[in-house]
Order: sequence, then structure tokens, then C-alpha cells
Amino acid sequence: MMNWILNNLSTIIVAAILLIIVIMIIKHQIQTKHTCSSGCGGCPMAGKCHTHKK
Repeated sequence: MMNWILNNLSTIIVAAILLIIVIMIIKHQIQTKHTCSSGCGGCPMAGKCHTHKK
């Protein structure tokens, strides 16, 4: 078992790095979907998530 891990260590490390990157991207997408910190100017849902009284 240890021999297999040593033979495939570079593949395991690359896979772990890619997994961390994917998790960070998903986390960022979830956070930006539910927050409204940057304003509505560049948002595709501009004007639909907030009701403005006139």
C-alpha cells in the first residue's frame, strides 16, 4: 500500500490541489449568489431582488 502511494504521490497531490480549487470556486459562487455587497449595477438580477417604492 505504501509503495502504491509513493508511486502515485504526484497524482495525489495534483488531484488534492484541484479539489481545493474547485471547492473554493463553489464556495465563492454560493457566497456571491446570496450577498448584495457590490451593488446592482453589474448584477443580471438588477431591479428584481429589491422592490423600490416610488
